[in-house]
Amino acid sequence: MAITLEDLRGDRRRVRRERLVRTALTAAAATSILISALIVFSLARETWTFVTQVEWATVFTSDGWYPRRGEYSILTLLVGSAIVTTVAMVIAAPVGLGSAIYLSEYARPTVRKVLKPTLEILAGIPSVVLGFFAISVISPQVVQRFFGATSLFNLMVAGIGVGILSIPLVASVSEDALRSVPQALREASYGMGARKITTTIRVVLPAAVSGLVAAFILAASRAIGETMVVFIAGGAGGGSQLSFSPTEEGLTMTAAMASQATGTDAVVGEALTFQSLFFVGSVLFLITFGLNVIASRFVRRVRVSY
Repeated sequence: MAITLEDLRGDRRRVRRERLVRTALTAAAATSILISALIVFSLARETWTFVTQVEWATVFTSDGWYPRRGEYSILTLLVGSAIVTTVAMVIAAPVGLGSAIYLSEYARPTVRKVLKPTLEILAGIPSVVLGFFAISVISPQVVQRFFGATSLFNLMVAGIGVGILSIPLVASVSEDALRSVPQALREASYGMGARKITTTIRVVLPAAVSGLVAAFILAASRAIGETMVVFIAGGAGGGSQLSFSPTEEGLTMTAAMASQATGTDAVVGEALTFQSLFFVGSVLFLITFGLNVIASRFVRRVRVSY
């Protein structure tokens, strides 16, 4: 019996269902792209308004970020964000990497099953709660006692809080990278007489360096984009003076946007106050995008396939 083209097409109802599913999935993908494009368009439009109308002397020479008074010192926000991110990575990188090494190389399976979900609980803590914990416990017991901060609110407290939030991200991604290293490499190292710590440092970590770098850059992006902890613990309200001290009050880019735009009606003052929010958002977007591009290129360059 000859097979016709109609036979090869299959059941018509199944073909219609597959076509319907394909259409629905395509529409979902197109919707996400459209939403992203609209977000970028609105961001670029208001940013262009700010860029073309602002007096650039207020952007580069002002002593602080006071948008309602017409002072738009972006350096103030960049320095605040850099301080918070640096403090956060000083906390998250060693603690997260150490946790990942223990979970991957030293912990027994029963311990790992309990410890890893417990560690990841930190990621589920609301940032608002962690912000209040930072100013009620970390600031008086740690920062004011050991670093001499005079104010309960400062950038170091915010950085420590963001660092605690970033630990689960570093630990989870780093642990996945370490566990992806083939067991044969470890066994070859043991066969040459190397101890476990030597194998971990000289074999496993170099083999997983691409995943570890990706974890650190993801954590840095997370720290730069964190809002509520720095909004609560940073201390600065609607504006901040330029300061390079982590023990003083300050603003990050996200905290500046949150404090200034608690509601559309609250964005009052100079004519470009509202547009300055989009300008800061564009700078933050470019920084985060740049970090992701750097991470992607570095990972592709050093990645080794086993």
